[in-house]
Amino acid sequence: MSYKGFVYKFSDNINTDFIISGRYKFSITDLKELSQYIFEDIRPNFSKEIKRGKSIIVAGENFGMGSSREQAPWVIKEAGIICVVAKSFARIFYRNSFNIGLPLIEADISEICEGDLLEIDVDKGLIKDLSQNLQVRFSPWSKFQKELIRAGGIINYLEKHKGFPSEL
Repeated sequence: MSYKGFVYKFSDNINTDFIISGRYKFSITDLKELSQYIFEDIRPNFSKEIKRGKSIIVAGENFGMGSSREQAPWVIKEAGIICVVAKSFARIFYRNSFNIGLPLIEADISEICEGDLLEIDVDKGLIKDLSQNLQVRFSPWSKFQKELIRAGGIINYLEKHKGFPSEL
């Protein structure tokens, strides 16, 4: 399982309100429409910068902190971001992301720069920065995490497998 895309870099402590402002929480329910406002308070017009299916967010520590709103990972996925790599993730954001099928990687990515081209191999636990000829290792996903992402999230997984695996 692998991902390849261009980096959009963010700092530490990116909260769910930065990802999608709470002012849209009840006024916009369509995720495609909502995704047009992704990161608008800290990076205006970000939704127009994204290369759908070829974009990777890279951030520092505690990405997704704040409220437990699951709109945040949904909006990232709907905007066409293929993966988020951060030094660490807020616990609820991490769980919500895997539950909806948004791939997350925890790795020390401090040397990776905006615009770099990354190739991520989940099975090997390896990020290759093709722009800087750099490699970063991370803990590979569990079999269950891979299956969740392949299925597109927990609901699809449960429908396909008629429940959770017995080894969990």
